[in-house]
Amino acid sequence: MPRSAATPEPQYLKVKNHLREGIASSHWVAGDLLPSEGALVAQFEVSRMTVNRALRELVQEGLIERVQGVGSFVAQLHRISSTLNVRDVHEEILERGGQHEARVHALTRGKATPQQAAELGLKRGAPVFLSLIVHLENGHAIQCEERAVNPACAPDYLSQDFTRTTPTHYLLDVAPLSEARYMIEAALPGEVEAKLLGINRRDPCLVVKRITYSRGVAVTSVKLTHPGARYQLQGSFSA
Repeated sequence: MPRSAATPEPQYLKVKNHLREGIASSHWVAGDLLPSEGALVAQFEVSRMTVNRALRELVQEGLIERVQGVGSFVAQLHRISSTLNVRDVHEEILERGGQHEARVHALTRGKATPQQAAELGLKRGAPVFLSLIVHLENGHAIQCEERAVNPACAPDYLSQDFTRTTPTHYLLDVAPLSEARYMIEAALPGEVEAKLLGINRRDPCLVVKRITYSRGVAVTSVKLTHPGARYQLQGSFSA
């Protein structure tokens, strides 16, 4: 789907795509030092935070390596691997030229169930932040997001306006990603998921379950349910 002229490309994506394309075209090859953060800030006239986000995502994709106090380098080929990245649904929709809308159905404090406690490394019944959000693309529900968050990693989670930013975006900012574990399956929706997504209980769904970590500590566990007829899991890889 072509990008809508009314939906400008996010600034960090301009930086990210510039570097990605330079690596793909061998303008920079394995081991090359990339332009500094300061140089990229000046070239694209964006904030250092914007540049840092672009670089951070390229690190997560295995395309570059960052050395504290030295700079960013193109990753050695043996370090570049095909990975399933932590994607922000808002950005996915923008890349397709669509309009994103989020409807927050729950944002509350709860007590960790046995499963949540095991996933987040908490004691049973320990405080946990919970959210239930439906994401829409051009008015159609494409994802039901059921999330539990470790309060120690994101103490201000409940005060965020998730109609303006996504939990994924917020959590990546406050608790930088170091590891993610996935499970992907085809499944039928539960009663609540079917109602929120506006589908039948017999409609097949793509379900992604993910736990993310920051510096070895579990930050969040999330279940993402997508109507099979409305969503495709997409990604790309280049070396």
